[in-house]
Amino acid sequence: MNVSRSAFLVCLGACGALAQISSFQHVVVIFQENRTPDNLFQGLCSAPFGSANSCSTSPTSSQYNIQTGNWLDKTSPTGVTQPARVKLANKYDLSHAHSGFVAQCDRDPVTGACKMDGSAGVHCSGTCSPQPQYRYVDNTSGTLTPYLEMATQYGWANYMFQTNQGPSFPAHQYIFGGTSAPSAADDAAGIFASENMSGTSSVAGCTAPAGTTVQLIDPTGENQKIYPCFEHSTMADLLTGSITWRYYAPSAGSIWTAPNAISHICQSTGPGGKCAGTDWANNVDLVPAHVLNDIANCSLRSISWVIPTGQNSDHASSNDGGGPSWVSAIVNALGNSTGCDGGTGYWNNTAILIAWDDWGGWYDHERPTFLAQPEGDYQMGFRVPLVFVSAYTPAGYINNSRHDFGSILRFIEHNFSITEGALNFADARAQNDLTGFYDLTKTPRTFTTIKAAKPATFFLHDKRHPLDPDDDADER
Repeated sequence: MNVSRSAFLVCLGACGALAQISSFQHVVVIFQENRTPDNLFQGLCSAPFGSANSCSTSPTSSQYNIQTGNWLDKTSPTGVTQPARVKLANKYDLSHAHSGFVAQCDRDPVTGACKMDGSAGVHCSGTCSPQPQYRYVDNTSGTLTPYLEMATQYGWANYMFQTNQGPSFPAHQYIFGGTSAPSAADDAAGIFASENMSGTSSVAGCTAPAGTTVQLIDPTGENQKIYPCFEHSTMADLLTGSITWRYYAPSAGSIWTAPNAISHICQSTGPGGKCAGTDWANNVDLVPAHVLNDIANCSLRSISWVIPTGQNSDHASSNDGGGPSWVSAIVNALGNSTGCDGGTGYWNNTAILIAWDDWGGWYDHERPTFLAQPEGDYQMGFRVPLVFVSAYTPAGYINNSRHDFGSILRFIEHNFSITEGALNFADARAQNDLTGFYDLTKTPRTFTTIKAAKPATFFLHDKRHPLDPDDDADER
């Protein structure tokens, strides 16, 4: 067909909307460790990223829901306390077990709501400060600036909550499969894995040594333990045709490597053995930095879950401050990609979701919403940060809908034309699918590199032994 130059130029202006993508070709879910918005994102309320008016506990669509002072504390004579600063790489760790949730929630027996003033009885290990959970991360040296840049330049969720009321093992099961229940029948009955491993080893999943157990919670309480190998569908099982996936994590048997606890994916050689399944071999990568290689080599899968090493995890007492640079390295690699996917690059067709797997024992002022029975004894948990990065997300966008890990699953389903709620777990209970964070009819934004202390080459050539995202000691 012959088209005149003048007609072509007219179409460039008038037909622009037709050139936008109908869905993202790639979704990258980056999970960090153990922080709340009040603890990690105080910088949104002060220069150069904002001001005192930028934040409110009753936010408008242009305000961040961060509480900067007067944190509730039932042990204080005034009933409140003023938070102090703490380094990202601090030297103590707070309990973020289900028992820690119960203590910090301090649920009102009359209203059933969390009082959010529970400081007594929360376990702390290491060099613990007085009132150790009433702290926010100090950004004097600019450590957090990459996170603050991404939150203000793209999309921020004011109300993102853990689905579960507990630590990393169940949290990562929700992230990958929508539940920490051993089976679909258990999920329907409100029976969930509620803690991390117990026994002589911290190895999790279907390769854990014999004698390893995980605590279950049901509507009658935490009164049963089982071997931590489950059988139910996950997001990976819903993918058909050309939709591919990869799960990057620093070790095979950790509580953060969610596929290891799914029997049909792991196909364990037996307790104390290894995962030998085809899905495991083809889709689980035990070097997190390989995500940077896959981006550079144009081999990024349709869906990627990215779990950090302990050094880059943001987990209290075990990180070295590398988390913001680690996340920036991935975002920059995607944002500056120009040659992949037929020469279009990854930036214009990729959604990047950055979230934290649990609250880590830190204070946050927002009360979670408890679900009806039978799930209400374990859902929802405390608030965690969520940043949505894409070429179709307006700068400074703030979303005031309520989200949880099921919202991420629903976003993936919506994007890849999978029936939303198909997992029939937390996926089915989620109230939204994050579509408010982007508009694919808009012209894609030009990417601006996020400045960070450590470049991608640092992570690609890092020779340190990769620690698990958490030493597990205080998730109890």
